[in-house]
Amino acid sequence: MVKTYPYKYRDFAHMAAEAALSAWDQGKFEAMHKLMLERSPRLDRDSLIGYAREIGLDMDKFTADLDGMKHIKHIERDKKLAMDLDLYNTPSFFINGRRLLGNVPYDYFKKIVEEELDAIRK
Repeated sequence: MVKTYPYKYRDFAHMAAEAALSAWDQGKFEAMHKLMLERSPRLDRDSLIGYAREIGLDMDKFTADLDGMKHIKHIERDKKLAMDLDLYNTPSFFINGRRLLGNVPYDYFKKIVEEELDAIRK
């Protein structure tokens, strides 16, 4: 499950979260997320619209969602959850309640997943 956590000191963080969720609605979250990461910090409205066009989103729906902040309640709920969990790092992962903060190396991530799977199997 993916949660949004727009960084409060980034100018376009909320708009980028909205763009990601709007892309999710159209089945293109991963493609949008990848473009936003690759092209950050260019996350202004015009850039996000360009990314949406590039990945083939329905542009009328996307711009209506973006401008209308369709997912604002979802975004605010995710921000509250992050505060409740005392999270201030992105990315953050929880695997069976184990918290992994920041850019975790793949081998360590895999080790934690395998440990948790082993615990379930016992």
